[in-house]
Amino acid sequence: MKAFVFPGQGAQFVGMGKDLYDNNPLAKELFEKANEILGFRITDLMFEGTDEDLRQTKVTQPAIFLHSVILAKTLGADFCPDMAAGHSLGEFSALVTSGAMSFEDGLKLVSKRALAMQAACEKVRGTMAAVLGLDDAVVEEVCASIPEVVVAANYNCPGQLVISGSVEGVDKACEVMKEKGAKRALRLPVGGAFHSPLMEPARVELEKAIASTTFTKPICPIYQNVNAKPQTEPEAIKQNLIAQLTAPVRWTQSVQNMIADGAVFFKELGPGTVLQGLVKKINKDVEAV
Repeated sequence: MKAFVFPGQGAQFVGMGKDLYDNNPLAKELFEKANEILGFRITDLMFEGTDEDLRQTKVTQPAIFLHSVILAKTLGADFCPDMAAGHSLGEFSALVTSGAMSFEDGLKLVSKRALAMQAACEKVRGTMAAVLGLDDAVVEEVCASIPEVVVAANYNCPGQLVISGSVEGVDKACEVMKEKGAKRALRLPVGGAFHSPLMEPARVELEKAIASTTFTKPICPIYQNVNAKPQTEPEAIKQNLIAQLTAPVRWTQSVQNMIADGAVFFKELGPGTVLQGLVKKINKDVEAV
């Protein structure tokens, strides 16, 4: 069985999608439609901007979404998922490509999500840190013991977690993690505490937009970040998507569940190869390209 997976923020690079735009009429049409919907030429920033341009959340998230979704649409009949999942932002790409919502609605939601997250970051200073070489349970225990906001945010693969919260909370947790034997506990260059309670203002704002968006039954189960379980029911997909901003990304569990349900081949669609690497670390016996 084939699983298609879609990357999240951090996978972007200057020039992403230009080959699609130049060589595929359908891709060009969709990119130009995106420029219209967003009200600025995101293609200029994607193809010829600077790293700094692409790092702006309002650009990064739609850019990665567009690259992933348009790539999937240009595959035609070769896009034939038995199941799909996306890492954080990538969940929106998974939902659009599998028919759970339209391209236009997906792009509008991603744009609103980016702006809401940016606003939440400006309201409260937060950060994230990568923790390597500790069991999930130890990371969770340490986070629970810190009297500040700090939680496990991304379960990327066994021995690789990202924590998120207030600057003080994350710094204290990193110190304790190192004492507990972490190979590394290092702050990431991000603008906020994504997938933590500090994203609550963004979740509230996005909830209204998601609630008023039409969702339909996807062509395959989507393994959603919030609970790592397969979902095809539009109302449940909506609720999980609303909860996603303040809940952890259960990527390890999602991939393990997909494999348990028969996935033997994983295809990453979008910029970069981060998810291929994570899938192989989660289970070295499956093929990931």
